[in-house]
Amino acid sequence: MHHHAYLWTGLKARFDDEALRRPPHPDPPPAGSRPELIERYRQVAAEFRTSDLPPLETAYWLVKPRSLVRGTWEEAKEAAAWLGERLAEYAARFATEHDRDTARLARLVDSAAERLHAGGDVSYGRYLERPSYLALAVVTCSPNRSAPELPCPCA
Repeated sequence: MHHHAYLWTGLKARFDDEALRRPPHPDPPPAGSRPELIERYRQVAAEFRTSDLPPLETAYWLVKPRSLVRGTWEEAKEAAAWLGERLAEYAARFATEHDRDTARLARLVDSAAERLHAGGDVSYGRYLERPSYLALAVVTCSPNRSAPELPCPCA
């Protein structure tokens, strides 16, 4: 078991385009569907795997391009440390004082280490200066507990 890290920053409006953040339905719209529905399905089917947008389900980071992997670790504690470093790096830009609280951030990192050690995934999101958003994720791989059928991006 190992862990892959991902980071995304961008406009909150882009992050909110949920259709591009979920895998396309396995069945395309039936013949005779509205043209805009068919076009949206084609767009999602073409862009989901290649888009840098964070997926709604954390495990689906594993199907994204390998170039989006920001780090890989065997040890959960090391992966959680990366997460803590990113939180510290961006903390000054967090939208609320509550989100910048260093004790709270340390608890998040400790919790992430426990979850990763148990084979789970971790995903955190924070508003930066509006309208920006930060998404961080560490995904357990080989296999992923919630989606064991997903391949390792580094295999």
